[in-house]
Amino acid sequence: MSDRRILAGALTGAITLWLALVAPALHAQAPATTAPAVRFVRFSGVALQPQRDAPAQAVALNRTDLAAEISARVASTHAEPGERVKKGQVLVRLDQRDYQLALERAQAQLLAAQARLAQADAQLRRNRALQEQNFVSPEALTQKETDVAVVRADVAVARNAVDQARHNLDKCVLRAPYDAVVRTRSASAGSLAAAGTLLMTLEDASRVEVSARVAPRDLASLRAARDVAFVSPAGRSAVSVNRVSPLIDKASRTQEVRATFTAERAPAGAEGRLAWSDPAPHVPAELLVRRAGDGASTLGVFVLRDGVARFVALPGAQEGRPAPAGLPPDARIATDGRNSLRDGQKITATP
Repeated sequence: MSDRRILAGALTGAITLWLALVAPALHAQAPATTAPAVRFVRFSGVALQPQRDAPAQAVALNRTDLAAEISARVASTHAEPGERVKKGQVLVRLDQRDYQLALERAQAQLLAAQARLAQADAQLRRNRALQEQNFVSPEALTQKETDVAVVRADVAVARNAVDQARHNLDKCVLRAPYDAVVRTRSASAGSLAAAGTLLMTLEDASRVEVSARVAPRDLASLRAARDVAFVSPAGRSAVSVNRVSPLIDKASRTQEVRATFTAERAPAGAEGRLAWSDPAPHVPAELLVRRAGDGASTLGVFVLRDGVARFVALPGAQEGRPAPAGLPPDARIATDGRNSLRDGQKITATP
């Protein structure tokens, strides 16, 4: 038992001696811990102008369903789907023989009515001459005047019938109402078209706009943006914002924005994005810090003012996204060491 006590005492002494010799050396090798320096840079050197975009589509301002206004058989068609047509170009011809006959019949009836009117006028003139010589009674003269008025009304009705027949004949030829692209063709030669039958669908080829769905929070930056473009598989086309609908779509919670092309137009129906650069300077997402204030935590940045770090809250800032900041370009914001800062802390800033 005494040998064990002697051995334990010797071991304890050896450990004590080792600690006395080695501990100072270890302490000398350990690096000194100092507070990290804070680095500040000018806001203009790190500010971002984020790219914004919204789903958009090129749409034609005019889309026309070309339909028959009369009942007739299709005689011929003169345009195919995808074909560009000029204003006034003949697209469909209907069989006009029945309407040509109707016009000739109306013209014949007009000639007959005009002949009756000429006869009635001649009789009225003779009766007026006889009445001056008291060979015709006033009642007989009045009757002749009435006959002339009735025949003159018949002439007017016959003339209207001629105009209507000529108008129906004109409806046998359907023309493009504007420069357009034929989207669909339903008419076929030999088929019977009733009034209202769809023959072709046209889309305006010259008046094309961009329709975009933009979130209300992005409207201010879009209105202030200098360079706005419609980006689609067909390429990038410069546009200018024309109007913004005040209505908010219930499903997407967006507002419709209409933009006009200022350079080469994209084809109607092209789908893409409305893209623009936010003109407001933004703080990069990685430089945002969160601090408690007014009962809740807020995202913001630290700014160096007279040797003191001041926390500037950025309302509306979100984690992981650049935040707009109304800071002057020469404002100095914290980069390195920002997470250890406190509002009002005096710091030693490195350039």
